[in-house]
Amino acid sequence: MRRPERVVGIALVASIAAALALVVVYWTGGQPQAEGALLFVALGGLGIALMFWAKGLLAHIGEATQPRRHPADEAVGSATEAVEAGVDEIRRRRFLSRLLAAAVGALGLAALFPIRSLGGAPGDALARTPWRAGMRLTTLDGDPVSVGDLDENSVTTVFPEGHVGSSDGQAVLIRLASSAVRAEGSTVGDAPEGYVCYSKLCTHAGCPLGLYLAATQELRCPCHQSTFAVVDGARPVYGPAARALPRLPISIDEQGYLIATGGFDGPVGPSWWSMPR
Repeated sequence: MRRPERVVGIALVASIAAALALVVVYWTGGQPQAEGALLFVALGGLGIALMFWAKGLLAHIGEATQPRRHPADEAVGSATEAVEAGVDEIRRRRFLSRLLAAAVGALGLAALFPIRSLGGAPGDALARTPWRAGMRLTTLDGDPVSVGDLDENSVTTVFPEGHVGSSDGQAVLIRLASSAVRAEGSTVGDAPEGYVCYSKLCTHAGCPLGLYLAATQELRCPCHQSTFAVVDGARPVYGPAARALPRLPISIDEQGYLIATGGFDGPVGPSWWSMPR
């Protein structure tokens, strides 16, 4: 076997071994440094093989001439040697071709595992939260919120009962002043004892809202200063947010605790979650 063929064979074998090892490493939990090194060897081996294949095994292809010899015996002997050499060449090329196919297949197999780990499409999972009708509003400590817990112009973060810490279920509970609820232009509507509740996730980039401006009844996001008018359906009035905060319908149960009467009236978080796909 000529030197270029040996180099091609060794490079392809190294590529196959590295690709299969990459599959094993990824399957057993993964290790970024090892995966990077194995991917380097797999791709590098394939690249070296193709380079030597092109330069060493295809370079001689073309027209060739040689002096014509008349003696029949010599011609027969030369033809026999040429046929035998050609058969050996075909066998070697066939072997290398199979190695190349195996190397490409092993690398493709290794590429399937990261793609598989992405999981399935989220479907409508982003549009649903833990909130259900009848769930009590609870604090970060898990305590249910009663009607007398907040003073007017006060605010607190609440979660669905049994889902404290929920990232998509977190909400801002505000007790508005009675004058704000009845003010001209207010679209608060049903606000039991002045309570209104909105998703805590900003509809711009999903940052948690952190500031309530009682003087103007506005919620403000600390990330990019998006500001929402609480008495006007949490409509954005300043900043990059383009969609109102989803509202959680609430009421007061017989024991004086605040409960949800359903889920949010829209998808929570950044608007791009609900863009057409």
